[in-house]
Order: sequence, then C-alpha cells, then structure tokens
Amino acid sequence: MKLTILGCYSATPRTFTNPTSQVLEIRNHLFLIDCGEGTQVQLRKNKIKFSRIKHIFISHLHGDHFFGLPGLISTFRLLGRETEMHVYGPKGIKEAITLFLKLGDSWTNFPLIFHELESKESELIFEDEQVSVHTIPLQHRVYTNGFLFKEKPLPRKLDIEAVAEHKIDRSQYNNIKNGADGILKNGATVLNADLTIDPPAPKSYAFCSDTLYNESILPLIKNVDTLYHESTFLETESNLGKKTKHSTAKQAALIAQKADVGNLILGHYSTRYKSIDLFREEALQVFPSVELAEDGKSFEI
Repeated sequence: MKLTILGCYSATPRTFTNPTSQVLEIRNHLFLIDCGEGTQVQLRKNKIKFSRIKHIFISHLHGDHFFGLPGLISTFRLLGRETEMHVYGPKGIKEAITLFLKLGDSWTNFPLIFHELESKESELIFEDEQVSVHTIPLQHRVYTNGFLFKEKPLPRKLDIEAVAEHKIDRSQYNNIKNGADGILKNGATVLNADLTIDPPAPKSYAFCSDTLYNESILPLIKNVDTLYHESTFLETESNLGKKTKHSTAKQAALIAQKADVGNLILGHYSTRYKSIDLFREEALQVFPSVELAEDGKSFEI
C-alpha cells in the first residue's frame, strides 16, 4: 500500500503548495482521494498514469477539495478515455459536475458514474475481492466524510518444503491455501497449519479530511495502520478551529492516540505558519509516531 500526497494545504493553491489531493495505491487499485485545484498537474509531476484512476473519493464540496475535478474529467475526455469512472461524494456533486459539462457542451465520451452520499452513519461504498472502502462521518461546516480503506486477508501461503515432504498432491494446493487440511494417499490428515505460512497482515488507511475534534470516529479507525488527519491550526489558534470546524495538530494526535493507530500523518495546514515543522512538534507531545504530509511525498503503509 502506497500513499502519494499531491496536495496538503488548506484554502487556496499557491505557487509552491497545493490544496488537498492524494493517491492511494492498494491491491492493484489507484484511488484518487479529494481533487483540489491543480490535481491533474500534480498527477503529471508525480508521473501517475491517468488511465489507472477509476475511482475518485471526494470528502466534501468545499472548493479546495473538489475544484480540480471538472478539469480532470475534461482532460480524461480530451485524452480519449473510454473506461468508466466512478465518483463517490456528497449529494450535489453530480449536479455540480454535470453543470460544468452541460454549459461547456463537453459531455464525456466515457461512462461517468456518480455515487452520491448523504448518510450520517458509516457505510460501505466500495468493495471487491481485494479491498473495501467505508465512509467515516466527520463534523465540518458542510456534510463531510472521511474514508477508510482496508485490504482483505490474503489466502494462506503454501509452505513448499512442507507439502513436498508430505508428498501432498498438487490438486489439493488451492484447497489448502483456502484453509483445508492436506490428505495423504493413505487417508491420513496433515493439519493446514503444518502446510502453510501466514500471509502478510492486511493493511488499512484512514483519511480524515476537514473536521472538528470528533471522538465518535474512534471505533471506526481503531488500530488502523496509518491515519491521515487534518491539522489546520496549532493550539494557539484553537479558537479559529472551533469557529471554522477544523482540528489542531494536538487534537489530531489525541485522536491517533485514543484510536491506537500505527502512524499519524498530518496535513491541511493553514498557510499562516512559517514552518510546518511546528505541527509535528506539537503532535509529538501527545503521540510518538508523526509524519508530515508534503506535496509530492510518498509513504509506504
């Protein structure tokens, strides 16, 4: 699982920083999470193939999280895309995007499928044999969701030396990988645990976009490998956080601590601060494993 940060600052794009957008590579999927202005330029800079993106997840309808989407969709059209595109986002996103297309008389030449969200409870919005994606309801000035991405467990791995030693017939291999015991020619049983190796533990990533400090999300993100949590302000400006419904770096660290996550990534910084290192310093007072999102930076999860 690999996370690439395309943009991680709040409000407006600048010449050297970009608003929220990131790409999660997970089990042969390339998921785009939020799509702030300039996302397609950042995709090109980071050499990410447009054609691999088939699912886009939008947390909420503030411009710094989705104003890049109309342009990206138009570029897909100009590039001759034919494969379908799925967009998951708050109710209203279909109207917003199709209005752009209608007024510009530039309907897509590929299926554009919207999955509009309005539930205030966590719900499963995507699932296949490899991955599941659930919403994480957040508290912001407009309807907002984070997203929880989870790998599904892989089959057990065959211990090649063990199956050879017990002379297990190849016809049994798939059943053994799926949990069955081995059967010898004389009818004796060899326990599955003696013929297989544990697969790598499935990984998980939680993206928590703009939100007030909100402990109601703790059960949803408990024990995730990596948590991205917005940290627009430092504690010295916590009054602005309450007013605008954003979190501080300390509050993000408290969520990480109480959810017992493996690693915390901070982002969505206000540009009022001279250095983003201040966010990490504040969070480290509460939680020991803190990383800073930076445009173009990648994380192995």
